[in-house]
Amino acid sequence: MIVVGASLGGIEALRALVGGLPPDLPAAVVVVQHTAAASPGTLGEILDRAGPLPARLAERGEPLRLGQIVVAPPDQHLLVVDGGVRLSRGARENRTRPAIDPLFRTAAVAARSRVVGVVLTGLQDDGAAGLAAVVRCGGLAVVQADAAFAEMPRAALDALDAAGARADHVTPVDEIGPLLGRLAATPAPTPPPVPNNLLIEANLTLHGMDEIDRMDEIGERTPLTCPDCGGVLWEMHDPAPARFRCHTGHAYTEAALADGQAEATEEALFVALRTLEERARLLRRMDREDRVGAYGERAAEMERSADLVRDLLLRARERPEADGPGSRGRLES
Repeated sequence: MIVVGASLGGIEALRALVGGLPPDLPAAVVVVQHTAAASPGTLGEILDRAGPLPARLAERGEPLRLGQIVVAPPDQHLLVVDGGVRLSRGARENRTRPAIDPLFRTAAVAARSRVVGVVLTGLQDDGAAGLAAVVRCGGLAVVQADAAFAEMPRAALDALDAAGARADHVTPVDEIGPLLGRLAATPAPTPPPVPNNLLIEANLTLHGMDEIDRMDEIGERTPLTCPDCGGVLWEMHDPAPARFRCHTGHAYTEAALADGQAEATEEALFVALRTLEERARLLRRMDREDRVGAYGERAAEMERSADLVRDLLLRARERPEADGPGSRGRLES
């Protein structure tokens, strides 16, 4: 099984990869490309025309077939279980659905040393933890060397390095297709046991977590809260990269969590601004109707506070993204 993850710039990279695959590839190919929820879902057709193998959007519950490519539909995670695929509208991981990590994680647990994980171009670090999971279960890691957006491949290499491993191949995208043909034709080695925390997390990905206490087996509770649902976040026990997960299934790397917090902060500031402005208007009205004029000072205080919040919002929007690129611009339509 070959699992491939791509983000910004991924469509061209995937076309190049698929174009180099042999027509008799003895492996199934499963692809996640970050897409917007409203995407028309044409990637299967694009890849079908790009190379010798048939490609299409994945269908719920279908078996994986050698020499065929299935692609995650928009707004659905694509997971591997029992020799087939499962589609899920479960919680977003790294602030995206479909996400790369859930595919890689479930494939690693299901097929172990028979998996080759491929990380292509993109921003941020979705796929880094998933590729580390593939290697921990005995699979092989391939990383694009000439990515148009090198942040995601670099994060994958860093995660492997932090875990005491390394990519098996760091290769230009035009050479990845033929390489995958050779790797798929090579017998897989005897796999190591699947780490228990990966088994638990894969089960969470596939079925959801019905007992919060089980989260304590794979992570440590933190004082941080999930920006999507407000629940407690656990920091995973993975060697690398640092990741956080709530019991409802939202999962984040540090960069994705920082982006989520920034977005939640902006939304809270807009609510605060609206509330302050509405209260100032009401107090001004009350002041006009009150002969004593007791509300004017309080209205002025609300207006000053609204100005401060407005200034914070403007400065946040003008600030260069020096803390690292966020999700803006990550998605391919």
